Amino acid sequence: MAQRQRQNVEIPSSFVKYIFLGIFALILISILTRTTFVTIPPGKKGIVFKRFAGGIDKEAPPKGQGFHVIAPWNELIQYDVRINEDFEKMEVLSKNGLSIMVEMSYRYQPISDKIGYLHGEIGSNYKARILIPEIRSATREIIGKYLPEELYSTQREAIQGEILNRVKTAVSPKYINIDAILIRSVILPPKLKAAIETKLEEEQLSFQYEFKLDRERKEAERKIIEAQAKADANRILNASLTDKILRDKGIEATLELAESPNSKVVIIGSGEDGLPLILGNQ
Repeated sequence: MAQRQRQNVEIPSSFVKYIFLGIFALILISILTRTTFVTIPPGKKGIVFKRFAGGIDKEAPPKGQGFHVIAPWNELIQYDVRINEDFEKMEVLSKNGLSIMVEMSYRYQPISDKIGYLHGEIGSNYKARILIPEIRSATREIIGKYLPEELYSTQREAIQGEILNRVKTAVSPKYINIDAILIRSVILPPKLKAAIETKLEEEQLSFQYEFKLDRERKEAERKIIEAQAKADANRILNASLTDKILRDKGIEATLELAESPNSKVVIIGSGEDGLPLILGNQ
């Protein structure tokens, strides 16, 4: 029975070393690619956390968009510095104690040259930790000073402005900028909403009625002034018309008629005031 001879193939030790070196190089390149060669996209800025050099330098200008080389033992922390929009829906109490559901939108951004301070003192979750609580607190406090119908109709813009100023004053020292706060919708209890709408309709009808009365009152005053002006003009004219002026006007009219080509008969001195009488067929 034939026996198979097994041959042992020995791999050179130098070849094994090259394999391990290649694997190590690939791992090293992968690490360096992710941590050392970093690209910051548009709309973002970055701060460097220096692991062995005191952490974040808050005074250092943030790194802008583009390609950057970072030491592999450091970390680049990126912040979105564009204006972002978010929404908040909350229940508040009005001045008379009624519950109102308010839906709001707000636009915000971190102050770009202060993101080092923002990250060091608050962190990347600044919206949940600072911004939203301040918006809720200011909204409840300010809306609590108004009646539901004011929030629903006449005073919405004023309320928005008050909330914005209150929140801006609170978050600016914390390196956050609030650009706008808008009340998107106000949800009232159905009965209260119907009552407010009825009241607004009545106010509108009353306004229209007052406008109509005022217009008619002005028209009556205009007619009175016009009639008074005509009466004054007639009185002045009558006072200025003497017999001599009337006679001169009559003579002028007689001369003009006499010169016209129409057929006529002129009777001299037959008028009551001695003016000629002109009889014509046209």
